[in-house]
Amino acid sequence: MTRRGQWPAAPEALPSPIVDNHCHLEYPAGDEQRSVEERLAEAASAGVTRVVQIGCDVESARWTADAVTRFPAMLGGVALHPNDAPMHVAGTHDTGLTYEDAFAEIAALARGERIRVVGETGLDFFRTGPEGRDAQVRSFRDHIALAKELDLPLQIHDRDAHAEVIDVLERDGAPERTVFHCFSGDAAMARLCVHRGWYLSFAGTVTFKNAAQLRAAAAVTPPSLTLIETDAPFLTPHPHRGAPNAPAQAATTIREVARVQEAALDDLCAAVRKNSEELYGPW
Repeated sequence: MTRRGQWPAAPEALPSPIVDNHCHLEYPAGDEQRSVEERLAEAASAGVTRVVQIGCDVESARWTADAVTRFPAMLGGVALHPNDAPMHVAGTHDTGLTYEDAFAEIAALARGERIRVVGETGLDFFRTGPEGRDAQVRSFRDHIALAKELDLPLQIHDRDAHAEVIDVLERDGAPERTVFHCFSGDAAMARLCVHRGWYLSFAGTVTFKNAAQLRAAAAVTPPSLTLIETDAPFLTPHPHRGAPNAPAQAATTIREVARVQEAALDDLCAAVRKNSEELYGPW
């Protein structure tokens, strides 16, 4: 067990490379700060050779748009997080930006050559109460439209809002390439998503001892619609839960997903790599 604040050791290297489909490398983490270069090098040593960096507020979206031009292993995504959107709409966001101005900047950044996904966007009924839901839905719908306009995949944040997220997607029409970031539904929801052709991205939560429902969802997800992510520096997989996360730990998560899918690890690595390339294009 790694203590809180201590970086876990890098996992054993995978038999073939994969992509960390969702991380936040701009966030400070750990008792000892590690540079982006250090975290990417450690990831590569574990077989996680490429990452998708997500900027989900205006400041981190600006950081992402710059970082993807400096790190060849990194592509990016930008959006307004569903918990930020209501503050922009209400005029209470600490940036002082209106929703219209904040979304306009996201839409401009999304046109960058190495920005390849709109996200994370969606609905979060855990951290935002009923008073913010209309603003979240407005923002979600705007991001869906942006992804379609730019022919980019959409990464969805769905927390305690499964039915409502699916309702918006079905009413507006999901983009051709739609990803449920850090999938948190059950097997029934996974089957529905698979039927729609939506990708399910599994994070370190699938390794948690109390996550039997999530493992059941992974078990019914075909490799052809499976993605792996860290959401670093959050959601560090067992046995390092609570310690800072980094892209290298995607190697731990894919081993657990391979186990519950009863798939050969090398085959699942190849499928995840293929899915990532089909979604985001060349690095």
